[in-house]
Amino acid sequence: PTFWRIHKKKTTEAFHPYPYLASVMNCILWIFYGLPVVHPNSILVVTINSVGLFLELCYLAIFFCYTNKKNRGIIVLFLLAEAAVFAGIVVITLVCFHTHVKRSMFVGIVCIVFGIIMYGSPLSIVAKVVRTKSAEFLPFWLCLAGFANGVVWFAYANLYSFDLYIAIGNGVGGFLGLVQLLVYGFYTFKAWRRGPVQTDVKPGEVQLQNVANRPSV
Repeated sequence: PTFWRIHKKKTTEAFHPYPYLASVMNCILWIFYGLPVVHPNSILVVTINSVGLFLELCYLAIFFCYTNKKNRGIIVLFLLAEAAVFAGIVVITLVCFHTHVKRSMFVGIVCIVFGIIMYGSPLSIVAKVVRTKSAEFLPFWLCLAGFANGVVWFAYANLYSFDLYIAIGNGVGGFLGLVQLLVYGFYTFKAWRRGPVQTDVKPGEVQLQNVANRPSV
């Protein structure tokens, strides 16, 4: 819905690219974590995050097309920085760690850090939500997806195949997603309670003004 709105209006308005940039890095790291050289037998982690990476890149492409020059520069800069950081992580993992246990631990901790950044990235908009008393530009579906994603992966890590790193990162992520949903619900409910903005001009006065302003023949 957010990107349909962006496409329809041909502008990104006050939406930020940061959540999608954080998601790209998060997906890349989890794909690397699930590879046989790091954490064998994690095909589900690799598959799902590959799909997620494709979708996030599509979202960023749409955002890039309709945003302003400043945000385009931010997107390019962040993607280059993420590529450099990821390359460094790969080199450190393969050169400095020589067992699956140690590689899983190092990459898993890195994934936790970037996962929390991804889940918390919509919080960059919360300050604006509090200041304006409006949740219009807090992406509801992104927050809901983050919450659901955290809960599902947390359940997977504990029930299907226990994985401490997936459990910690997504447990914290699910909590952050819940916080964002509560903020969205609170300010949306307040806006609903206030109702539409009222003006001091009565309907009859508007009609009289229209008649008075109508050009004479």
